[in-house]
Order: sequence, then structure tokens, then C-alpha cells
Amino acid sequence: MGLLEAIVLSVLAASTPLLIAATGELVTERAGVLNLGVEGMMIVGAACGFGGAWLTGSTTVGGICGMAAGTLLSLIFAVMTLGLAVNQVATGLALTILGVGLSGLIGAGFVGERINPAPHLYIPGLTDTPLVGRILFGEDAFVYLSLALVIGVWLFLYRTHQGLVLRAVGDNHVSAHALGYPVLRIRLFAVMFGGACAGLAGAYLPLAYTPFFIPGMTAGRGWIALALVVFASWRPGRLVIGAYLFGAVSILQLHAQGLGLGIPSQFMSALPYLSTVIVLVLISRARTGGSTAPAALGTVFVPDR
Repeated sequence: MGLLEAIVLSVLAASTPLLIAATGELVTERAGVLNLGVEGMMIVGAACGFGGAWLTGSTTVGGICGMAAGTLLSLIFAVMTLGLAVNQVATGLALTILGVGLSGLIGAGFVGERINPAPHLYIPGLTDTPLVGRILFGEDAFVYLSLALVIGVWLFLYRTHQGLVLRAVGDNHVSAHALGYPVLRIRLFAVMFGGACAGLAGAYLPLAYTPFFIPGMTAGRGWIALALVVFASWRPGRLVIGAYLFGAVSILQLHAQGLGLGIPSQFMSALPYLSTVIVLVLISRARTGGSTAPAALGTVFVPDR
């Protein structure tokens, strides 16, 4: 029971940054913008989040700093792709390279420092319940926030007029513009939301997952978050399944190494990324009704003058 509880708690912790980052990217792509800079925004969010928490002693301030950092980087992306109509794929890749270098510069003074991790919820009587107590009532705020974020995005996209407009912009920006909707403004807000989520996901790593900062600590999680959006077919509810699935793969490979199964450690370390590729291939082969991606995804929009 103790081992099972430890594994489940580890999976929840490993899945949370994936879920937060993927939720923000889903909204961005639903608006028709493909931002491949999630990894860069996450690592800058990690550096700024740790710096904010280390300077103030507050994980809340650290989370806000991470969100602000991700949002500022997303604004650079928005200026290039929405304002100057630059190719979105090339800009996103450049943003990742910028983020990796910038995080090293910002976090250079924090390497080796430690902070107190985010506190966990404790409800007397409930948290002490065997097996399910710590899983349901003993997590940190980021875990509950990630689930609330998915629910909020689902309600926004499918239960509000604004969400309908955003999806319309992602499917046909020309028609949306003809109806009088501000396409570029809607996409700007979607890109900023995605940047804030990526920054928060990055900040989670040093604030709750590990109480210290090291360069490159995102370790490709931004790319997995991008794959999760495709895995979920651009639907918020499926993101939860996908995030916990890939989180489980990441954690179980560590336990497999600990049990000494004789499998090369290099293969086990590559397993989460290998599973990402396999899942994407299977999804592509299983689709019979065509792509479920927003029709205008990645297409530059220049309004008529």
C-alpha cells in the first residue's frame, strides 16, 4: 500500500506541469496559433519562479513571477507572428532557443540555492485516510489548480459565447474577420494565456517538484506538452488522461531502474519520449474522419487594409 501510494503521488507530481502547459497551449492552438516555444517559456518561468520565491520566501510570488515571465516571452512571439506576420514555426523554435539561453542567464545566481517547497494541503481526518487520503486531500495547490484550469478551459470553450468565437477564429479567421470579430486581438489574448500557463508550469518544477533550480530542468517537458495537445485531439478533457499517462511512464521507468530489471538506463530514460512518438503515430493511423486540428492552425492572418 505504501509503495502504491508513493507511485501515485509521484505520478501526480510529474503530470502536473505537463497538464498546465498543455492546457495553455490548447487554448493557443484553438485560436489558430501554433506556438512551439513552450519549452523556452517553461524554462524561463522556472528560473524566474525560483528567483521570486528565493528573494521573497513566498511560493505564491514565485508562481506569479513564473507566469509573468512566460507571458512576456509570449508577447515577443505575438509581436513577431501576429504583428509582423512571421512564420509561426520558425518563431516558436527561436523562442525556445532564446528561453533556454535566457534562463541560464537569469538562474546563474540561483544554482545551488534551496527554498522551502510549496506546502501541501492537510485536512485532519481526511488526509490521514489510508491510500486515498494523501492523494485526494494532501497535494499542493498546483495539483488542484491544474485540474481546475482544465475544467475552466472546458467551460470557456464549450459553454460561453467568447469560447465559441475563439474556436471560430481558429477554424476560419477570414470568416470571423468578415463578421467583425477582432481576430488578432483574440489570438493575442490566447497566446498570452498559453505563455502564462507555460511559465506557471515551469515555475512548478523548482517551487514544488524539486526545491532548487538547475539549468535545463524542464528536460523536454515543453515538447511533451505540445504532443499532449495532439494526443487529446484539441479537447481539454482528454488532456487529463494524456498528462497522467505520460507522467506515469516517466515515473514508472524510474521505479523499473530501481528494481534492477536489467534494462539499459538509456532506454528507460528515453521511454517517455518514445511513447510520445508511438502514441502520435497510432492516433494518426486511427483517424478516419480527417484531422481534428483547428483548420487555420499555423496560418498567418493579415487583415484587409
